[in-house]
Amino acid sequence: MGNGMARVLAGLAAAGSGALLLGALAFQYIGGLAPCHLCMYQRYPHVVAVVIGIVVLALPKRALMYLGALAPLVSAAVGIFHTGVERKWWAGPANCTGSSSSLSGMSGGDLLSLDTPVNLVMCDQVAWSLGGLSMASWNAIASVILVAIWIAAARSPQKPRMLL
Repeated sequence: MGNGMARVLAGLAAAGSGALLLGALAFQYIGGLAPCHLCMYQRYPHVVAVVIGIVVLALPKRALMYLGALAPLVSAAVGIFHTGVERKWWAGPANCTGSSSSLSGMSGGDLLSLDTPVNLVMCDQVAWSLGGLSMASWNAIASVILVAIWIAAARSPQKPRMLL
């Protein structure tokens, strides 16, 4: 495999991150499922992976490809953490879990305000699942696969350089 294969693999990995982002946006804007804080934190690394993928297409450097692998790895880690929060294996962020649903600390004006989010999603609630796995779990699985593709791109042999 030369630089061409590395570019193809990096492009495939970046496209995978793009597909995950489009899927998340479809669930949000078409399906009406507003993302929680941890959901949003899973999206940002995929944005970075797409940008790195675009750069790698023009400048196929191993270091960039390993950096590309790091982006979905971060998303996978957040997805695993989020899955644990959903399954009550550990506590999640106080501002995003059922424990924060108390009304203490809210003023009367806050309670009567019409500016509250309509589709508020708590981090410890599963908004959608398939096969017993939540979106966070599926993101973690897909992200680990993307990490492997990025690493395969980085490890592909580079084109031999001319001595002249």
